[in-house]
Amino acid sequence: MTTSTSPRTALGGSATRDASRLLRTVLRTDSVSTAAFAVLMLVESALTATPLGLPRALAVVSGCGMVAGAVAFWLLARMPVLPLRLVGAAIALNAVCGAAFAVLACTDLVPLTGFGRLFLGAGAVIVAVFAELEYVGLRRVRRA
Repeated sequence: MTTSTSPRTALGGSATRDASRLLRTVLRTDSVSTAAFAVLMLVESALTATPLGLPRALAVVSGCGMVAGAVAFWLLARMPVLPLRLVGAAIALNAVCGAAFAVLACTDLVPLTGFGRLFLGAGAVIVAVFAELEYVGLRRVRRA
């Protein structure tokens, strides 16, 4: 009789479930925070005096894109089996958005106010943290 030391066999698949739990939790949290950020962008676009300095069109497009991203992250987290390529795409999307926020916050491409620079800079850091946590979760799922 042979004994397997594979975590999947030894733990009856619980290692995979535990690994995916972290990834699903991060994806759900990312979804909720992206939705909140989207609401702030859309509310900001409706104000007559924009506190961020973002052009209204950019705020509306960004907010709508974030709503779509929030829905996609939520649906991805709820899938019975996580498609690793889609998780990789979510990580890449976060990395690109984080870089875009950082560029906007640190340059004069858009006439941001001081608060706008702080807001987008904080957004860049938050998105980068989510990308990293999702990457860690993805690695754990692949190992399990």
